[in-house]
Amino acid sequence: MIAHIRRFDWTLLGVILLLLSISFLFIYSAEYQSGNEMLAGKVLKQIIWVVLGLAVYSAAAAFDYQRLKEFHWWIYAGALLMLVLVFFFPEKNSAHRWISMPGFDLQPSEFAKLAVIITLAGWLGSPSTDVDERSTFAKAALLAAVPFFLIVMEPDLGTAMVLLPVTVIVLVIANLPLRPLFILIGAGVVSLVVLAVWLRFFPDTCPFLTEYQKSRVLVYLNVTQDPLGAGWNKLQSQIAVGSGGWFGKGYLKGTQNILGFLPRTVAPTDFIYSVVAEETGFTGSSLLLALYAVVVVRCMRAAMKATELFGRLLAAGIGALIFTHVFINIAMTVGLMPITGLPLPLMSYGGSFMVTTMAALGLVQSVYLRRRI
Repeated sequence: MIAHIRRFDWTLLGVILLLLSISFLFIYSAEYQSGNEMLAGKVLKQIIWVVLGLAVYSAAAAFDYQRLKEFHWWIYAGALLMLVLVFFFPEKNSAHRWISMPGFDLQPSEFAKLAVIITLAGWLGSPSTDVDERSTFAKAALLAAVPFFLIVMEPDLGTAMVLLPVTVIVLVIANLPLRPLFILIGAGVVSLVVLAVWLRFFPDTCPFLTEYQKSRVLVYLNVTQDPLGAGWNKLQSQIAVGSGGWFGKGYLKGTQNILGFLPRTVAPTDFIYSVVAEETGFTGSSLLLALYAVVVVRCMRAAMKATELFGRLLAAGIGALIFTHVFINIAMTVGLMPITGLPLPLMSYGGSFMVTTMAALGLVQSVYLRRRI
């Protein structure tokens, strides 16, 4: 036990706890109304999720991650089963994304992302897998493609898109031949460009996207197209971030947030960064980015020190997952990417995402604890 304590990555844990503490402050701010000093309901729920998340983090860190190799296929099968089960539950907000549980809604797509990383790492890290075979790339792509399309069908295109860069990073670190990857990436970039141009000129003839997905892409291309409707959140978020200036307006003094221009339905979740940027300015939001950089670097450090390929792929895949979420979430709040509905790790309000993120970071800690000397 003492040996494990000495080998613990205290820097990673300290930054995680700091981000969680900041999340309480700004989730409260996102719900704050002048004259109402009561602790916001979402903060109380977030405290419960964080406590549960810390318990899961501790259990995952104490767990020998190498044992995951024995049942990673079962984890993958369980994730697929939950992704199918969501279609048997009633729609919520015009989507099948949640499984109703007593007191909360479970979002299987969050667990599916971690399951894909574990399964790819377990399979590609196995001595019986020949990464030089042409079929290996196709099989790995298929492993990611099945949950990808199930999540797209919910529909939740933003969450599904996270699987793409994460899968690419895992395949690169596994030392698969790069030519198929470059072809796949090139095809994806070309497809996105074609889609954007098509929607710009023929918005009514794109049957594989839902209406709200079309509107988000069109608003991204031209925010003035619907500033009071689909473009409202994006526009108000950009105003909030820009109006923060260098040092912000002060805690609980962000007018876009407090006055409700940035809707309270999304401020504590997908747009929590906008609240931080408005109240703490460029300085505070940059410090937040620095904390996330530390988390990602520590994940990659654990990957470099892993004793075998499975641990390297697992820690690197989780680091890529955190980075992708942070990059896309912040990019959409400042208008560099379409609104996707992706939460900010360790900051945004939400149960499934918080517990999954803490479980993933606990596995990184497990890899680091069992590193080579």
